[in-house]
Amino acid sequence: MQEAFNGANTAWMLLSTVLVMLMTMPGIILFYSGMLRAKNALSIAAHVIAGGAVITIVWAAVGYSIAFTDGDGWFGGMGKAFAAGLVGGKAVAHPAAPTIPESVFFLFQLAFAVISFAIVLGATAERLRLVVAAIFAALWSVFVYAPIAHWVWHPTGWLAKMGHMDFAGGTVVHIAAGATGLAAAMVVGPRTGFGKQPMAPHNLLITVLGAGLLWAGWFGFNAGSAFEASPRAAGALLATQLAACTGAVAWGGCEYLRRGQWSVLGMMTGAIAGLIAVTPASGFVGPDGALYIGAISGVACFAAVAWFKSTTGIDDSLDVFALHGVGGLVGTVLTPVFALVSIAPVTATVWINTIGALAVMAYAGVATWVMLVVLSMFVRLRVDGTAEKVGLDIAQHGEMLTPPKSSAA
Repeated sequence: MQEAFNGANTAWMLLSTVLVMLMTMPGIILFYSGMLRAKNALSIAAHVIAGGAVITIVWAAVGYSIAFTDGDGWFGGMGKAFAAGLVGGKAVAHPAAPTIPESVFFLFQLAFAVISFAIVLGATAERLRLVVAAIFAALWSVFVYAPIAHWVWHPTGWLAKMGHMDFAGGTVVHIAAGATGLAAAMVVGPRTGFGKQPMAPHNLLITVLGAGLLWAGWFGFNAGSAFEASPRAAGALLATQLAACTGAVAWGGCEYLRRGQWSVLGMMTGAIAGLIAVTPASGFVGPDGALYIGAISGVACFAAVAWFKSTTGIDDSLDVFALHGVGGLVGTVLTPVFALVSIAPVTATVWINTIGALAVMAYAGVATWVMLVVLSMFVRLRVDGTAEKVGLDIAQHGEMLTPPKSSAA
């Protein structure tokens, strides 16, 4: 089997894996950190690092096997538990990526699992305890992420059998993370002073840098999902750039119509909205489809961010549901609309993709709710009032973004 490995494809997938890893550390860390108050800027980094470390261990132990081995429509088996058979003389390829070593496929999919949970952490920022984030990461990766990945991306999964179309994670990553973030924010509860005290970002330039890393890494995220260096990968990369740019322009236009200004944060958030929405469609649509999806998602996510918190009163700190949940839903539903048979077979209708999207949203949300409610019976989910007032950086980690000014003259 090793003779069939393609060097160009393997090199591209190794590079794509690195790009997706960079989306989390430092991309998500910087993107989220800059939008928080200075007293909590380091805490989100701690949560992302801890979550990524835990998920890596769990993915090697059982997560990958649940997601990507033969089984029934709901779960894979344990044939690849503890990454069995991924390295050494008998290593082969995974059927989904037949021209690269399975260890590379394993790593690429691990990067997806890591960033999916990192996205969730934006919903509970500034009040979740670090130990809870670590436990939650392990439970979520096994009971939510891995099964959903199996449903959609393994041939035996029940959504895969229906023909559900998700090229790079609109359903598996963004809808699942968005629904999880919403449920987590509801269970953990709002930040002290939410809706009453200003909670302005402490450094938007850091956020822009993080968003830029996310944007660049998304090329590996989407184009890498072709699992080969090919025209389809190039088309996915083109679609990714076009959707990001139309999302940025659409969001900026909405801001201008609403308040007569275009914000830097708004344009970058619009680009992220376009990237989210084009993710499930990137390997199925042409340039025109990417433009439409980016524009529609920019408007839809702008509306969700503008009105969700004020309407529901739910403190989703960094708008995880309004961006990833809504953007993922828009992109997933529109994928069959703009998919081209000249690129790949169109296996789903709008109805099929909608069923898949709503099923994943419901499962991720309910499973997260149950998981955290049960966990709250054994450990306190959030920091106490004093720690929240002082800031999680000092209270949880004994560190601060900038040292206090010396009292010396």
